[in-house]
Amino acid sequence: MTGSYLMMVIIIAAIGGAAVALQAQFMGVLDQNIGTIESMFITYGTGGVIIGLAMLFMRGGNLSAWQTVPWYFLCSGLLGLVIVGAIGYSTPRLGLVTVITILVTSQFIVGAIVDHFGLFGADLRALDISRLTGIIILLFGAWLVIR
Repeated sequence: MTGSYLMMVIIIAAIGGAAVALQAQFMGVLDQNIGTIESMFITYGTGGVIIGLAMLFMRGGNLSAWQTVPWYFLCSGLLGLVIVGAIGYSTPRLGLVTVITILVTSQFIVGAIVDHFGLFGADLRALDISRLTGIIILLFGAWLVIR
């Protein structure tokens, strides 16, 4: 990867992280005002309509390749519902910083396990001492935020 391409990917990931934090706050307010299920519907409904329109106008909506992937990868929408529901429900009850801290820490732990064992088609990336130390520091940081 070239330096400029790597920087672009890092910026895109950072924008995604900022979007998660903002979405968590927005969904928390929706959860408190209209309910968890309703806020999930608004989140997925709006996102579904927008991405559906984008897919149709930009690429013609080619979904025929869905049959080529293992069935469990099609559960990503279900996992998205779990994520959205957990964020919307937890944020107004625990606070944005606490929820984001727990989310990021658990993502690191699961990500390290998936990478280490090459699960679900991931490239093998060993859980070395550096990554393990980072996870321990994250857990300590999470503990400091939660307590």
